[in-house]
Amino acid sequence: MAAVRRDIAPFLQRVRAFLLGREHTVALRFEDGLADRTQPQPELPDGPSHIYSANYYCTRDGRREVQPPIDLVQQQKVLDANAGDATAAASKASQQLLPTPGKVYAWD
Repeated sequence: MAAVRRDIAPFLQRVRAFLLGREHTVALRFEDGLADRTQPQPELPDGPSHIYSANYYCTRDGRREVQPPIDLVQQQKVLDANAGDATAAASKASQQLLPTPGKVYAWD
């Protein structure tokens, strides 16, 4: 047998519905208005801490994996210096093949 929902008398329910212009939703929670509890357990994949042997806190703490920020300008200079030798010969060859513009008019 389902639980009886607590509410006001049926006559007053009709008066309330007329005055509201809609059916009133009771804020109380009853078992028949809730989701079923027969849902299966979730199947989650194993994480980094699922093995207990040799699983020290310092090796699984994500905060310890954070490194200080790198200077992108310095990194780019290093890359340019390493790649500069290889591209210098290629840029000379490409400059010889491309036409050069004519004289530039000085407006001043």
